[in-house]
Amino acid sequence: MMMRPSRVLRQLRAGKPASCTKLNLMDARAAEIACQSGFDCIWYDNEHSATDWKDLEHLVRTAKIFDTDALVRVSRGGYSDYIRPLELDAAGIMVPHIMSLADAKSVARMTKFHPIGRRPVDGGNADGAYCRIEFTSYLEQANRERFVIVQIEDPEPLAELDAIAAVPGIDMLFFGPGDFSHGIGKPGQWNAPEIAATRKAVAKAAVKHGKFAGTVSDAAGLRERLDLGYRFISVGADVLSLTRYWDDIAKAFSDNGFGK
Repeated sequence: MMMRPSRVLRQLRAGKPASCTKLNLMDARAAEIACQSGFDCIWYDNEHSATDWKDLEHLVRTAKIFDTDALVRVSRGGYSDYIRPLELDAAGIMVPHIMSLADAKSVARMTKFHPIGRRPVDGGNADGAYCRIEFTSYLEQANRERFVIVQIEDPEPLAELDAIAAVPGIDMLFFGPGDFSHGIGKPGQWNAPEIAATRKAVAKAAVKHGKFAGTVSDAAGLRERLDLGYRFISVGADVLSLTRYWDDIAKAFSDNGFGK
């Protein structure tokens, strides 16, 4: 038996970009709607949500129904926080706030199997088809078809950026401009030169070492991100869609004299 291949990796390895959108509300029905729109990947945010593991299991399964990759941004913690989404059969995890080369190496060691790392083994979960995948084949397939992303979203790791990009087992560098603007003391100043320079540097380092580059964008900025070398790009979120939609409706009511 074979592990479900990653749609994102299939796209990226073929030299094609992969699309992604983000769910903050972590509702399986919202995930189903997003998957029906045709995204390659749905980003579930377990760093900033109160979602429990059972709900996350349903979210991962929802994506799989549509052959959409589930990406889980994990909370910073121990190895269980990192590998449990993979055992639920998420196609990838994203680890926030990588601060150093040593930090990146530790993530790779905890999330990749031999010969790359020392991820704890249990093939009795969804990703291992509940022990139906032969032991050594499971290790090989998991290393090949599951991806580990580290987020560069602070100024601290920039001095070791090139070395971080070279770490075996790290599949993608993901630039996060929001926290980066905060970290440099310019929160929300999206045109700050440090943000533009770091966006370029992250993509350059990733491409140099044969890794993929990921980041966020709005729809208008897709071409610019692609030209910089980014191939995994997340646009939008469920909360943005809902707030803008309902704000427009509420304004229509207000403009026509309701509630006055």
